[in-house]
Amino acid sequence: MSYTSKISDSVCDDDVAEFRLVCVDSTWSRQTADCECVEGRPSDAKIYESSTEDGVTWTVVSPIVFTYRVIQSERLLDASNDTLMFGHISNPTEIQALKNNSKVMKRFIVIDETVNDLYGSRVAAYFEARGVTYKILHLPTTEENKSMALVTSILEEVHKFGIDRRTEPIIAIGGGVCLDIAGLAASLYRRRTPYIRVPTTLLAYIDASVGAKTGVNFANCKNKLGSYIPPVATFLDRTFLCTLPRRHISNGMAEMLKMALMKHKGLFELLQKEGRSLLDSRFQPRIHENVHLDAACVSTRLAIETMLEELAPNLWEDDLDRLVDFGHIISPELEMKVLPALLHGEAVNIDMAFMVYVAHERGFLTEEEKRRIIVCMQSLELPVWHSDCTLDLVQKSLTERLKHSGGLLRMPLPTALGRARIFNDLEDSIVCRAFKRWCDEHCETAMKPQSHNGNA
Repeated sequence: MSYTSKISDSVCDDDVAEFRLVCVDSTWSRQTADCECVEGRPSDAKIYESSTEDGVTWTVVSPIVFTYRVIQSERLLDASNDTLMFGHISNPTEIQALKNNSKVMKRFIVIDETVNDLYGSRVAAYFEARGVTYKILHLPTTEENKSMALVTSILEEVHKFGIDRRTEPIIAIGGGVCLDIAGLAASLYRRRTPYIRVPTTLLAYIDASVGAKTGVNFANCKNKLGSYIPPVATFLDRTFLCTLPRRHISNGMAEMLKMALMKHKGLFELLQKEGRSLLDSRFQPRIHENVHLDAACVSTRLAIETMLEELAPNLWEDDLDRLVDFGHIISPELEMKVLPALLHGEAVNIDMAFMVYVAHERGFLTEEEKRRIIVCMQSLELPVWHSDCTLDLVQKSLTERLKHSGGLLRMPLPTALGRARIFNDLEDSIVCRAFKRWCDEHCETAMKPQSHNGNA
């Protein structure tokens, strides 16, 4: 049930008058719900009015609908490709009107400084070829710098540059941190300015770019400040992944594995079979392979589709029971503690690995299923244990989870390969047994030096 439905149900009793809103000649007016003559343009909003001896109460129910597009596009920076300019617009007539308009279009681009070194000249060439007045702001968008100071610096530059907040969306190009920071800045400027996400990391491609959340770290807590404002569009181009270091490809595959374990056994089996070659190829298509059968295309599509299935009905997280929280119970505490030693996906995978042991201890996963999952993680070059993930940190994280999840644990756990449920009960003895077994089986291996054969 939606939040607005709950409100409506709570105020609909015999002592409450219900009014709908209708616009006639530019003026909105109330009409009683039983009025049959509806003239003008109706709204989905409603006003409920009740009176007591203490006064009058008006309850406003105003449904808000966000529509945004996630578009896979090849050669996004080719001047002949319209996507970066008009892909966020679904109405062909509106697109044509913008093309025919003599007014020079403007675009403000926020880009990660490393991505700018690799692609900045091509971004500039794209907008110059399209006759667009543009400003490229490159910033050090790292987890350590993910703060309101960086958001403010974006807002100051946007204000100087000047944009039409209706027709000139801010464009963010980079990894998840860049997209989060730019998205928060856009949500604050003029209260809500449209923005576009262009992810350049695998993790952002399948996770950060397709939802509604923005955020920055605050008080040494991950994403403590933020908003739920989705982009008008996300443009996905896998060619950006060509220049990613191998470790960052592996990092993104953790979130892909998350969706596989929670929702899609077929995706898990694909990662088992093809994960290593996907890591080697940086998710680029194989020569002469049918694009619809290509492992890179299939795996990213399944990850995005399963992610959208979970996010779309619950963009504002009114429902705190979220399967996509798997791997995000312990990892925020661990990630902030060891920053910058672990990447986000690596911390998530350590969390998931421990929770696989919890699920096994509770009898949800067989020994063979547990082994398959851990072996798959290791084949993707993801860490499955960390010395700083102590039992104290685990127990502290679970306590924090109770505080911020309405007093319930709301823990997603796999109940089989590709299936999961939310659980609110977890005995401390199970946590301790799972933790001991996890450490016994991985502590010595994890202490050995690890190497990542990657390049920029």
